[in-house]
Amino acid sequence: MDHIPTTNEAKGEPESITNKILETGAAATQNFAPPKRVCAHLNAFHAYANDPTRCVETNHYCAHLNDEVRQCLLYDSPESNARLIGIEYMISTRLYETLEPEERKYWHSHVFEVKSGMLLMPRPAGVPAAVWEVAENKEMEEVVTLYGKIFHLWQTDKGHKLPLGEPQLMTSYTDYDQFDFDQKVGDRDRRFGEDHRHKREVREYIKEPTIHQDADAAWQNGNNKQLKKDGAMTHPSVMQDSHSAA
Repeated sequence: MDHIPTTNEAKGEPESITNKILETGAAATQNFAPPKRVCAHLNAFHAYANDPTRCVETNHYCAHLNDEVRQCLLYDSPESNARLIGIEYMISTRLYETLEPEERKYWHSHVFEVKSGMLLMPRPAGVPAAVWEVAENKEMEEVVTLYGKIFHLWQTDKGHKLPLGEPQLMTSYTDYDQFDFDQKVGDRDRRFGEDHRHKREVREYIKEPTIHQDADAAWQNGNNKQLKKDGAMTHPSVMQDSHSAA
C-alpha cells in the first residue's frame, strides 16, 4: 500500500505515529469544552501596528465569553495543520468606552472590514449561498460595532519556522488605499469561492457606527504609522522584531 502523507508531512514536518495515537486517544477521552465553544470562522487581513505595510491573512475561530466579549484563536489557514499565530479579543462599544485613553489606542474598529466585504465568514460545503448570506450578514451586524485587540505571536510573513521574538500588536485596515486590497482580497475570494464586491452590496443596509477617536491609532497622525510616545514605542509588543528567520 502506498504511503499517504499526513497534512504535517505535506509541510515537511512529519508527525510521528506516537503523536497520532495520543491525539486520537485524547480526543476520545478528554474534555475540550473551551474550544468547543467556537461558533464562528472569520477570515480577514491584519497589519502590523508598527509597520502597516506588512499584511497577514488570518483565519479567526471565535467564541463568545459573554454578550460583550469574544475571544478568537488565529490561524494562518483553515486547514487541519494550520499554525496558531495569535489571538484577538473583541469587545462591545460600551466596554471600549470604559478603557483608559492609552489602552484604547491598542484597539481597532471593524467598520471597514465589514462594509468593504473584506471580512468573510467562509461558507461550509453544501450550504446554499442565499441561506449562508443571511447568517453571515447577521454576524456582520454584530461585528461592525465591536472593537478588537490583536497580538500575533508568529511572524509567518517573514518565513519564520517558529514563533520568534516579542508578540506583535496588530491592527486592521480602515481604507482601500492602505494595502493592495484588490489583489489580496481578490485572491482570497477565489480560494474561498466568494466575492467581496457582492458582499459590499448586500451589506449596504448595515448601519455604520461612529468610530471612537482613540481607535485605529496606527493610522492616525498622517504618515506616522507607528504607535509612539515621546519618540519611543508605548508597549513592548510593538517593538520592531530584530530576530532573523529560524
